[in-house]
Amino acid sequence: MTTRTALALTLAFSLPLLAACQRDAAPAKPANGDYAVQTWALPAEAGSMAPDLVLAPGDRVLLSWINRRAGRRNALQFASYNEEAGWQSQPRTIAVGNSLIANAADTPHLLATPDGALWAQWLQRQPDDAGGYDVVLARSRDGGMGWTQITRVNDDARPVEHGFAALWAAGVDALGIAWLDGRAQDVAGASAATGHADHGGAMQLRANRFDMSLNRGVDAVVDPRTCDCCQVAVAQTARGPLLAWRDRDDGEVRDIATARFENGAWTAPKAVHADGWKIDACPVAGPALAASGDTVAVAWYSEAGGTPTLRLARSTNAGDAFAAPVTVDAGAGVLGRAAVALDARQVWVAWLREDAQGQTLMLARYAPDLAKPLQTLQVATLRARGLASGYPKLAVDAGGAWLAWTDVGEDGVAQLKGARITR
Repeated sequence: MTTRTALALTLAFSLPLLAACQRDAAPAKPANGDYAVQTWALPAEAGSMAPDLVLAPGDRVLLSWINRRAGRRNALQFASYNEEAGWQSQPRTIAVGNSLIANAADTPHLLATPDGALWAQWLQRQPDDAGGYDVVLARSRDGGMGWTQITRVNDDARPVEHGFAALWAAGVDALGIAWLDGRAQDVAGASAATGHADHGGAMQLRANRFDMSLNRGVDAVVDPRTCDCCQVAVAQTARGPLLAWRDRDDGEVRDIATARFENGAWTAPKAVHADGWKIDACPVAGPALAASGDTVAVAWYSEAGGTPTLRLARSTNAGDAFAAPVTVDAGAGVLGRAAVALDARQVWVAWLREDAQGQTLMLARYAPDLAKPLQTLQVATLRARGLASGYPKLAVDAGGAWLAWTDVGEDGVAQLKGARITR
């Protein structure tokens, strides 16, 4: 991903100070099938974007986002929700500053480890306008009241891009993290005429482990050549964390690959499916991944063959191999931007479409073996267009699914939306 690409993805919004702290979910018109869509009111102020959504101990749902306040500094915030108690506090601020990057595609992440600690990751511009940015990490020992230490995940000082991170619990009190790292790219060869870098290397996928004091381990290069700006996904399998990302071979074929951390090392990357999508630029469309035991589901966007397609595939051996994918959606209106989740009864997948009438957030449930779709729901219609809607986030529990996404109001200001999908 070039700096120009990153700047193009960074959205600017103004902020009227409007709060939305109601917790009551107003039922929408019943949808077809067993599940229906309910509005989930979120506490993020207008001007908020780039949500992340994860489950945490105590039947909690953690929601994080970036708020871009007009005339003020960007703020990374979060809140905790319990279905019985509602929002358990007012939004709390993790980090604030002009160097905190708000990017619709490369969003911050939040994670709770079994010891009760919270971890947050975001992007931060390098000091002195060096031209690059870093992946940074912080840990809270008191439920998010205080975030006293910020650590740079990438250990190089190169003025290049680092981002698209994925987080997982690496034991009771440690964190695993993977990210795209541009240190091997030769940015010194940038042409003054075009502003494009003459790359002597490629974007890498790296991974590492941080302990409870944010001490780092040793970087592992999981893949030395990846797509520059597609999201990295991770899921915990019974045999260790599994990563999925968009690979990039010497012929510019950019299909989805996976690798698993097992016996102290990362396995060699394997293709999920040989789409054969050859593209000379990054599509900003990474995979979505979920796992339960040895069962894994992966969803991804491809234009192999010329048709925009959202695909879904399943593995029953922790990612060693995937069955032939099924087509979730196809056609000119498919944007992809998928999210996927698993529960004991089904596979869930969410995605975006866009046509002349606007954007639509879709959700489908599949039988565990993906043999048939159980239900397809239209969750919401959006005012947002293009990248302004960002990438929806999905989490599931015993009661159903949670969704969070970015839309815009009538005034064009970004705002977060949420839905609860339940019986």
